[in-house]
Amino acid sequence: MKNLLLSLLVISTTFLEAQNPLFIPSTITGTSINLILDTGTTQFYPGRNTKTMGANGILLAPTIIMERDSFVNITVDNQLPDTTTMHWHGLHVSPENDGGPHSIIPPNTIWNPQFTVMDKAGTFWYHPHLHHHTDKHVSMGIAGLLLVRDAEEASLNLPMTYGVDEFPIIFQTKGLDSLDQIEVHTEMDTVVMVNGTLDATVDFPAQIVRLRVLNGSSQRVLEFGFSDNRSFSLIGTDGGLLSAPVSLTRYRMGPGQRADILVDLSSSLGQNFKLMSFGSGLPNGHYGATAPGIQTWQLIPGYPDNPLNGSNIQLLDIDVVAQTSSPILTIPTTLANFTPLAASSADLTRSITFTVAPGAPDLGGPFLMNDTTFVHGFVNDTVLLGATEIWSLNNHTGIAHPFHIHDVQFFILSQNGAPPPPELQGYHDVVLVPGNFSNVQFIAKFEDFASDTVPYMYHCHMLPHEDMGMMGQFLVLETVGIDDINTNWDNLSIYPNPTEGNITIDGLKDLKTIKILSIDGKLIKKTDVSNSVSTKIDMPTTKGIYLLEIISTDGNKTIRKIIHY
Repeated sequence: MKNLLLSLLVISTTFLEAQNPLFIPSTITGTSINLILDTGTTQFYPGRNTKTMGANGILLAPTIIMERDSFVNITVDNQLPDTTTMHWHGLHVSPENDGGPHSIIPPNTIWNPQFTVMDKAGTFWYHPHLHHHTDKHVSMGIAGLLLVRDAEEASLNLPMTYGVDEFPIIFQTKGLDSLDQIEVHTEMDTVVMVNGTLDATVDFPAQIVRLRVLNGSSQRVLEFGFSDNRSFSLIGTDGGLLSAPVSLTRYRMGPGQRADILVDLSSSLGQNFKLMSFGSGLPNGHYGATAPGIQTWQLIPGYPDNPLNGSNIQLLDIDVVAQTSSPILTIPTTLANFTPLAASSADLTRSITFTVAPGAPDLGGPFLMNDTTFVHGFVNDTVLLGATEIWSLNNHTGIAHPFHIHDVQFFILSQNGAPPPPELQGYHDVVLVPGNFSNVQFIAKFEDFASDTVPYMYHCHMLPHEDMGMMGQFLVLETVGIDDINTNWDNLSIYPNPTEGNITIDGLKDLKTIKILSIDGKLIKKTDVSNSVSTKIDMPTTKGIYLLEIISTDGNKTIRKIIHY
């Protein structure tokens, strides 16, 4: 079956080769950004209509270009028949503006986030993030690049003329059913497209060309490279420019990851070559490799029938044409100025372990993080504002997972104990964590924004995994009033913390009420205390992070302490 499908795919590609010019999404600049989400119909194949979704169009979304330090006012007008959200993937914004699953936009309503652009120049993107519906809305077409410019980038001799020497490259694969409609949560994503274009062709000028690459696919890992194995210069990762270019011939990208790439075509006038994803070079255990699991017996139903798996996929047919009037002909040797966070600066290390849900297939999911699935009202972790933390990711499943965290950009510290290679030493918000008990550690600083009610998310960016619950949420809390015991209560002690089931509170003189609250402030349990020196409080049945609140008899003193259970 796989060989038959591969033959059909080759025939289709040959028939359509060089017939579809690469679509270049329009741009939105300035500080007032208006997006209208709606449905439409697209013909990926002549005469065959496919229902799609888009922003300001029937498929994909405009490329938004923002200036660092500018204050932007955005309206997202939802004309879809579905409730949705809009997440600014990679941007450092408040949780209220982040566009996670809690910031819903019902049909025929408008969401109006407003924020100051705080990120350095980089390649970001935006897409819906409604729980259980993220894969549907992204696969149907709502996804767009978001470029941040700043003075540092402007001082460098880089290609920055959009659509002329700087090109958006949004890679996606989709599955179409027998009626040519887009399928979600499918292993038959046999339709390959760039910027929504099948069998795309493009003319690049014979000079330095900049590619803003996004792996916007639902599950497939991209092994980026060129058909003639020419080298390219990686100048930026998810959250910004590197300190210096890194010369490569391959670059691996999980879903949600971005790459800022320069290709020197100054000596390539008249040549033709292809942009590829080399699936044959992916190790087993990555979605898109010959086998999706580390062990060849670990399978996903339907996966072996997909002709793309383990194959080298043509993404873009490239012809090199004459230079533009003002070509960039050299690549800078130095780029951004930044100092990665040192491991020694961390306040704590937090561990997250990926596992398969009990009774679930090894590779099919659902998958869990720290033995829990996503629940809207449950906060998995709390982070103190201003804290620097190491997050240790442990993948105890058989397949690689791209881990994404909202709010921050991080620096990768190690992969299975080894320091990251030069191409992974920049800013990231997604990191691919291989299976078979691999470990990745990163460090991040949580600053500027806090809320005791609206959480940020972290999750696998394989969209079916995310929709099935491989996601957690965390609050960033102000430190004022938390873990700050009044010095007049010197004899008060609270232990153990973390706890396995109950806590003991000693020194209760002049205390009246003990409360246990969820991290978002909901009262879970209340105990009145009188004439007692010590008491033991049982924790709720659900493990997590809670607030312990102790109030004095006269009501003038209150202790709030985070309890880890």
